[in-house]
Amino acid sequence: MSTSAASHLPPAYPERAAWGTAGKLRAWQAAALETYLTERPRDFLAVATPGAGKTTFALRVATELLDRGEVQRICVVAPTEHLKTQWAEAAAKVGIRIDPRFANAQGRHSRDFDGVAVTYAGVASKPLLHRARTEAARTLVILDEVHHGGDALSWGEAVRDAFEPATRRLALTGTPFRSDTAAIPFVRYEMDAEGVLRSSADYTYGYADALRDGVVRPVLFLSYGGTMRWRTKVGDELEARLGEPLTQDVTKQAWRTALDPAGDWVPAVLRAADKRLSEVRRHVEDAGGLVIASDQRSARAYAKQLREITGQAATVVLSDDAGASARIEEFAQGDARWMVAVRMVSEGVDVPRLAVGVYATSTSTPLFFAQAVGRFVRARRRGETASVFLPNVPLLLGHAGSMELERDHALNRKETDEDQLWSEEDGLVAAAQEDEGASDELAGSYEAIGSDAEFDHVLFDAEQYGLGGMPGSEDEDDYLGLPGLLEPDQVATLLRERQKTQVGRGGGRERAEAVSAHRALAEHRKELNKLVSAYAQKKGQPHAVVHAELRRASGGPELATASSGQVRDRIDTIRRWFVGRR
Repeated sequence: MSTSAASHLPPAYPERAAWGTAGKLRAWQAAALETYLTERPRDFLAVATPGAGKTTFALRVATELLDRGEVQRICVVAPTEHLKTQWAEAAAKVGIRIDPRFANAQGRHSRDFDGVAVTYAGVASKPLLHRARTEAARTLVILDEVHHGGDALSWGEAVRDAFEPATRRLALTGTPFRSDTAAIPFVRYEMDAEGVLRSSADYTYGYADALRDGVVRPVLFLSYGGTMRWRTKVGDELEARLGEPLTQDVTKQAWRTALDPAGDWVPAVLRAADKRLSEVRRHVEDAGGLVIASDQRSARAYAKQLREITGQAATVVLSDDAGASARIEEFAQGDARWMVAVRMVSEGVDVPRLAVGVYATSTSTPLFFAQAVGRFVRARRRGETASVFLPNVPLLLGHAGSMELERDHALNRKETDEDQLWSEEDGLVAAAQEDEGASDELAGSYEAIGSDAEFDHVLFDAEQYGLGGMPGSEDEDDYLGLPGLLEPDQVATLLRERQKTQVGRGGGRERAEAVSAHRALAEHRKELNKLVSAYAQKKGQPHAVVHAELRRASGGPELATASSGQVRDRIDTIRRWFVGRR
C-alpha cells in the first residue's frame, strides 16, 4: 500500500477531482487527516456531504495506519453488495487488497488480501465470527454510512459486539442521521443546550461548504403539482390538487395517486425531465438521468414510458444482486440516457454523470431524500448543475429547501406532529421495499382513478422562481431550457430573468384559468355529492346506486371524469327527483 498513491487518488473516486480542488487531497480531506493523525483517536466520525470524497479520505487514513504498523488488517462495512465492490476497486488504486466476495461461511480470508468488505446485514447474521476475526489481528474498521448500524436494534448490537475489540474505528456518513432514537454504534453523543443528546462528529464538511468550494453541483428542484383523483376503500371518490393546503392523510393519498403509472402525472413529468436532460446534454454530452421508484411494478412501468418518450431502453435496477450491480456499472461507464431504480442507487453508489433526477417515490424521510439527491450532486467540472423533479409536496420541498442545514442524530428529541403523521407511512414503505412489492395495507386503502400534471415552480437555494405553467407551455420551457453549464450565481440570475420575462408576458394565465375551471368543477361535484347523500338517505339506498341511476338518466361517464356541464345536468336531474319529477 502507498500513502503517495492515496494522496494522488482522485479526491472523489472514481472520477477526477472537480475544478478548483487541490492537486492531491482536497482541503477538507487534508484538514480531516491532520486532525485524525494529531489526535490519534480510537473512534473517529467524519460527516461529509455526498460527492465530497469520503472514500479517498478513509483510504488515506488506512494507508497511513498500515504503513506505520498501527494496524494489520482492514475491514470495510458497507450498506450494499455493490458498495463492497466499489470499496475494493478504490482500495486497489492505493495498493490495499480488499476481498469484496468474502462470505461468513469462509471464516477467514485469503492471505492474498489485506482485509475484507462486508455488509451490515452480513455482520448482523454472524457477529461472533466477525468479533473473532477482529481479535485475531490489529484491525481498522471502516463503517461506511454508519447510520445503518441503527437500522434495527439487533444490527446495532451486532456491530458493537463484532467490532468492540477493533484497534481503530473510522465511521463515515454523508447524509442527515436517522429520525429514530436508536443509538448508532461507536458514535459519541453530547448534551446540547436544550438537554438533548446529539451525535458529535469529529470532522464535518457540509453541502454549503462543498458548494462554495466547487466540489458539488448546485441543485435546481422543479416542482410539479396537478389534479389527483382516487377512490377510498369505502368507495368515496376524492379529488385534490397537489400543492394546495391539504390534510396530511389527503396529501399522502394525492401524492401516491400522482406516482401511479396509469395516470397522466408521471408521463408528463418524465417528458419534462427528458427535455431538461436533452438541454443538459448539449453541454455535458454523457449526462444521464435517474428515476427513483417506490416499487418494482412502478419501476418497470416508468421504464416502459421512458422508452416511449425517448425511443431508447432505460436501464432498470430492481434488486441488490450481481446482475443489478453490473447494470449500474455499465450505465456509469456508458452514455445511455436513463436509469430507473428502486433502492440500489439511493445511497453511496457513484454514477458521477447523473445530472437529472425524478423523485418518484413516496418515501419521505430527510435521510432517504438526502441520499437520493446525493446521487446527482457530484461535480466533475466547473459549471455542472443538477436538476431534480419533485411532486409538489410541502414535506419534500421542506427537505429541498434545507439541504445546507447540518443535522445531528438526536437520541432523546421530542417527537413532533410531523413524526407522528409520517413515520408510520415510511415504515410501511420500507417494509414493502424489502421485497420490492407494494404493501397490501397501502395498496388496499385506496384506488387511483386519474391524475394530471402542472409545472409549479423551481426551488433553488431555498428561493422559489416561476409562476407555473401547463406541460409543454412556454412558461415551463423557460425553466427546462436553462443551460447545462452554469455557475451558482449565474443560476440565480437566470432564474430571476426567466421569472421577469414570464411576468411581462402574463405568464401563468393559462394555468390560472385551468385552476379556476378546476375549482368550479370541484364545487359542482361537492354540491352533487351532498344532494346524492341526502337523496340516498331519503330513499334508503346506497350512494353508488343513486349515482348509477343519475348516469343512466343524464348520460356521461362516471363522476370522476364527468365534465362540469355533465355534473350540472345531474344536479338539475336530482333536484327534480326531490320534488317527484322523474
